[in-house]
Amino acid sequence: MKILFIHQNFPGQFKHLAPALVARGHDVRSITLRVKEAGDWKGVKLYPYAIKRKPAQGLHPWLVDFETKMLRAESCYAAARQLRDQEDYTPDVIVAHPGWGESMFLRDLWPTARIGLYAELYYTLNDTDTGFDPEFPKPNADTESIRLRLKNINNMMHRQSADLAISPTRFQAETFPDDYQDIISVIHDGIDTAQVAPNADANLTLPDGTILTREDEVITFVNRNLEPYRGYHVFMRALPDLLKARPNARVLMVGGDDVSYGAPPPQGKTWKQIYIDEVRGKIPTPNWERVHFLGKVPYDQFLSMLQISRAHVYLTYPFVLSWSLLEAMAIGAPIIASDTAPVKEVITHGETGRLFPFFDGARMVEEICTVLESPKMREDMATASRNFAITHYDLETVCLPKQLEWIDRLFDIAPGALRS
Repeated sequence: MKILFIHQNFPGQFKHLAPALVARGHDVRSITLRVKEAGDWKGVKLYPYAIKRKPAQGLHPWLVDFETKMLRAESCYAAARQLRDQEDYTPDVIVAHPGWGESMFLRDLWPTARIGLYAELYYTLNDTDTGFDPEFPKPNADTESIRLRLKNINNMMHRQSADLAISPTRFQAETFPDDYQDIISVIHDGIDTAQVAPNADANLTLPDGTILTREDEVITFVNRNLEPYRGYHVFMRALPDLLKARPNARVLMVGGDDVSYGAPPPQGKTWKQIYIDEVRGKIPTPNWERVHFLGKVPYDQFLSMLQISRAHVYLTYPFVLSWSLLEAMAIGAPIIASDTAPVKEVITHGETGRLFPFFDGARMVEEICTVLESPKMREDMATASRNFAITHYDLETVCLPKQLEWIDRLFDIAPGALRS
């Protein structure tokens, strides 16, 4: 079969599925913004596309988001048409992440292809990130519902062309309206729990040469970028009390200075530095020297850090669940996490981790101390969380087989059979 992946940063969420389909003998290709020239990745033929036009000036602000997606869709469509015409190519199946709009017009080009979407999130006012944090109110709260409805135009248009969809968690799937629910399967991307596993001999060398092992009291906190969406501000504001309560602890923080989600910081600043500046005066220098900002680290160092962690802290708005939490669970790092909806899908208080209210930094410190003071609790939670990760999220035995079954379903259905 001919399978075409669409993802602006391919392979993205398809890094396991695409090579597995190559291994099955399928003709697998991808159109992506990530490469500048045609090439090959693990047997997948890569075709570049480039954005042809810049956004218009003076456009209504509610339409800026959709125009950005439409420009990508137009450019991806042009690259797809070139592939069709030059290589007489018609895919049997298109698998797309529609979040950037790229796949919006591919049904017009290939009307017989089955289209499967990666349904990451539908924007809603209720029970999600919108309006969750009162510290960062929307500038036009009275029109926020209108803005979000327009932001969902991309999701709505893709529903017209989709045959099936896949969401990594129930929380994400349930943000979508009823006409999506009929086609969504909840299947996670998968965690390689053979690689992401405990290691009693793990160690981590800090930039100053200090070597930490499992004998040290290590508290870890991970964001792709240090920002409010993932609770960086809550963690930092609790840091003075945490360092005072745990005089031997080392706090290791991983994350960049950019913005992955939400609003950017004031011009010329970073969220990282804003909250350092806010709390630094409350932390004596000897305590501050036990805080280590590691930036973005190579994956093997990231795993080593989790393997020596005695308390891994994770916070998030009601939003997409981070891979890092599931990786920490698979490694058996004791979890202390915010009690937000996506987290409660995998963390049960007192079993696979400890939960606290997102904005309650004092409660967070209490839970961390409780875990650090109880080796038996840490051991029990580590075992339970790893078993949960293996049972529900293991790549080879659970998630990848389900993803391949999902692809088989796409092959089997008549094009348009489940389309609205």
